[in-house]
This record gives sequence, structure tokens and C-alpha cells, in this order.
Amino acid sequence: MSLPDDNKLAEKQTVEQLQGARTRIQAELAKVVVGQQEAIEQILLALFSGGHCLITGAPGLAKTLLVKSIAQVFQLRFQRIQFTPDLMPADITGTEILDGGTEGRRMAFIRGPIFANIVLADEINRTPPKTQAALLEAMQEHQVTASGTRHTLDEPFFVLATQNPIEMEGTYPLPEAQLDRFMFNVMIHYLPEDDEVKVITQTTSNVRELPQALFNGEDVRRFHEIVRKVPVAEDIVRYAVRLAASSRPRQPGTPSYVNDWVNWGAGLRAGQFLVLGAKARALLQGRAHVTPQDIQALALPVLRHRILLNYRAEADGMTVDQVIQRLLETVPAPGK
Repeated sequence: MSLPDDNKLAEKQTVEQLQGARTRIQAELAKVVVGQQEAIEQILLALFSGGHCLITGAPGLAKTLLVKSIAQVFQLRFQRIQFTPDLMPADITGTEILDGGTEGRRMAFIRGPIFANIVLADEINRTPPKTQAALLEAMQEHQVTASGTRHTLDEPFFVLATQNPIEMEGTYPLPEAQLDRFMFNVMIHYLPEDDEVKVITQTTSNVRELPQALFNGEDVRRFHEIVRKVPVAEDIVRYAVRLAASSRPRQPGTPSYVNDWVNWGAGLRAGQFLVLGAKARALLQGRAHVTPQDIQALALPVLRHRILLNYRAEADGMTVDQVIQRLLETVPAPGK
């Protein structure tokens, strides 16, 4: 068999592996995480696409447990960084120390917790901008620079940052440039009563199940390649572009309610992440092509942290999610 045929066979096996992954992953995560299916799916889509996630939710909703459990399922090295007002950039990236080894005294770089496959940046909005900025290079370039020397991060590399939307005193809101690096803003909500009962029953007993590893880092890298090969029609790409463009105030064709309520709209990355996430969603649902419904399903997590509302929207009682829903109703989908 020729090498190209070998490559096609391996690619076909990877596609089949990815298409069957959803049910298996959910079954393993269900051993420790109850409910939150929408949040789980969005985090998995980001993982398969190679994107980072911002996770927003009140304390005590198992955000850390969810991320740690996903790392276990994929056999990825997990690190949690608790962001505090006194956290310094070197506490994240690492620092150089004077090493007095057998070859004489020299400077040695000690790696920080950013050197992992999945990094949970817990309460990222509790640390000053200087420390938040330490993540920017890592998220975009997958490297850190210390004393002029570049250090490449291990692949695959994902940042999942949490922020508390309730307690805003003493916090440092993320700048738009950093928010734009996150593929999704995933919302985690309170559980229904039956799910809450199940959680309390599980966590107050002696029986504890752990999720089993299903994949490894090499599988995730292959998933990234396969997702990018999924074909997408030009009219679907145009739909994603128009959705993002319609959120920008004072532009040709912008709806009047956007001009009234929005200070700043979504940029180019919004369209990129809509299409990339839609490709991953199509594969996970057993399809080899992207539909407008894939784009629509990801509009909220992709756009909600990229649209900045003004005081008038607040006065009218409008939320970002409501504006995005209006956009989905206003911008015609292909075939309509």
C-alpha cells in the first residue's frame, strides 16, 4: 500500500474515532460531573478545535472539577493557577535562578505552571492586567519569553479561564484584546433540583468513581488536523461573517438596534471561531459538512464576550445574549 493510502486510512480511522468520541466522553464525565451538558459540549468543541475557553459561573458549580475531569479523559497534564491580586507574571511563566551545579554557577530556567497541556486560570479577573498579559503570549504563540529567551509550551495547549460574575469588587475586567483570544465564553448555570440532589448524594457518600482515560495528547493533535479539513460552503462562511459584522455599530447595513445598544462589536476572530467550531460540531454529530444550524448553535458562546453594550442597553434591560438572539433573527441564514 502506498504512503498516501496509508495516510487516508489513518485519517478515516481518526474521523471515526472523533465521531464516536462524544458519547464515550460524556459517559466518563457523567461519573463525576452531573448535568451541564451544553457547557461540556462547548468545552469539547474548543478542545477539538484548538481554542481556549472563558468559563463564567457562580462559585461552587464544579468548574474546576469539570476541567480537571476533561484533562483526565484525554490524559493531558493539568495545572490550576489561582489568580490573586499579588500574583506576578513570573509566578505563571517561570523564572531564572542561579544554579550552582557541577559545571559551575549558571542561570537556570525553572518552568512555571503554564507548562502544562490544560491550564485552569481560576478567577482570572482577580489579578492585575500585568499578570493577565503574561497569558497573552502563551495563548496566542504557545510560548513564553523569560530574560529574552523563548520557551516553547507543550502541545496540545489549552487555557480555560474562570471568572466570577457576581463579586466584581476588587476585580480587574479583562481587556478586549485578551477576551478576543478566547474561542468561547461558556456559561455554567445552577443545576435543576433533581441534578442537585444527585450531586449531593454522590459527594456525601463513600462511593467515588473516576473518569477513565480514552485518548491522549497525540489523539487531540490529530483531531485538530481532521477538524480543519472538514469542507464548508462559501455561503456558510459568508453567513458567519455577516453575523459577526452585523454586531458592529455604525457600519453599512448594521441593524438599528445594534447602533442603539452596542459600543463595540465582534472582530475577525469571531467569524474564524464560528466556522472552526461549526466544523468540530459537524464531525461530533456524525456529519462531514457544516450547516447553518452549526453556526447558529455557537453564536452565543462565540459572540457574548466580543460584544460590548452601552448604557442605553442597560437602561432598556437588554443583555448581550438577547442582542445575539436578535442578530440570529435578523441576519438571514443560507437557504432562507
